[in-house]
Amino acid sequence: MYRLGTGIGWRPEIADAVEAMPGIDWVEVVAENVCPGHLPESLLRLRERGVTVVPHGVSLGLGDAERPDPARLAALAARAEALGSPLVTEHIAFVRAGGPLTATPRLEAGHLLPVPRTRDALAVLCENVRVAQDALPVPLAVENIAALFSWPEEEMTEGQFLYELADRTGVRLLIDVANLHTNHVNRGEDPAAALAELPLEALAYVHVAGGFERDGVWHDSHAHPVTQPVLDVLSDLAARVAPPGVLLERDEDFPAPAELAGELAAIRAAVERGRGPARTEVARGRRAVAAAGAATRRRLALAQTDLLSALVAGAPAPEGFDRPRLEVQARALAGKRADVVAKVAPELPRILGAAYRPAFLGYARGRPMTGGYRRDALDFAAHLVRTGSPQDARVRREVREWWRERSGPVPRSRRPTVRLARATRRMMLGR
Repeated sequence: MYRLGTGIGWRPEIADAVEAMPGIDWVEVVAENVCPGHLPESLLRLRERGVTVVPHGVSLGLGDAERPDPARLAALAARAEALGSPLVTEHIAFVRAGGPLTATPRLEAGHLLPVPRTRDALAVLCENVRVAQDALPVPLAVENIAALFSWPEEEMTEGQFLYELADRTGVRLLIDVANLHTNHVNRGEDPAAALAELPLEALAYVHVAGGFERDGVWHDSHAHPVTQPVLDVLSDLAARVAPPGVLLERDEDFPAPAELAGELAAIRAAVERGRGPARTEVARGRRAVAAAGAATRRRLALAQTDLLSALVAGAPAPEGFDRPRLEVQARALAGKRADVVAKVAPELPRILGAAYRPAFLGYARGRPMTGGYRRDALDFAAHLVRTGSPQDARVRREVREWWRERSGPVPRSRRPTVRLARATRRMMLGR
């Protein structure tokens, strides 16, 4: 059994700080943000020092009704091999719906959404985890997620659901104590009760992150300091089992290195507070996994498509859901979509200025993302070009040029015909 120790989420914005920070035993990197053949120099230096690097996937969609995409699995496997990782991690979530199972257009959430804690969803998830385990060169661990809402008529608690998943598949668990606290505030679920039901002998490591509460809703922001209630959940977990590793996640609004070091010290102290007498691990037998039949997958696909259509395409909320909570989630998804598109295509907010966000949110209303954030940025610009927005002619021209440059398989400025036309023009002008 590996021991990871204390770690931090590696992000380009804090790469230098992470390298210089004492007491960092390992780091975690968002798998989709690194290329196996072009690893960041900072990660390579950390690896040379003996720091373990773990790839953490966010787009596999193990909770989707369809089986995992072989190309995504191959990409995750390639990153694990390039980084020399002892394991890879992903989420217990669905991220897309629609498609062949429902004979509807495919929808992308752009975010991690909760699967229903039902027998159908469990059967599909177990089979999808098995598919992933067979495709990966190292063990897989899966993470519990935070949620703003609950599915109606769920059949299990979170602890029972995770116990069954680990028991049936042998998958390891990445427990996010911040997500347990989030679900306590948003869904009234007791973190202690969840921990009591978990198969903690299957624990791979622990996530700790910050967030904030607004209007009775906890937002798992990864952009705020870790709060005491989250540290208390960590202490409770450490009282039950010695965690192989604990990691601080931070994705936005990075503080000074000294503040990050202070949060890591608080995390270490919370683990120490929780340590008690060693507990005897209970061996649990592994059950055979029944394959999820086509009818099971189709039932789950229809339910997820109805929900995602309400969240991203303006469809009515499915029966039984808390409608105000779905509205909060829909606004959060739209806001995240606008933020990520602004990062993927930073020229658009520069060109549009203060008009960018309202223009994008207006565009996104009723127009779900179907092909990832880069495609979304192009579709947004194409929408502005088609509708003649905004009113300023100079801004419209810049948006049109940006879209024309990037809309083809090869940038317009690099296409032979364009280069020839420009060369001819220069010759005619005597340049």
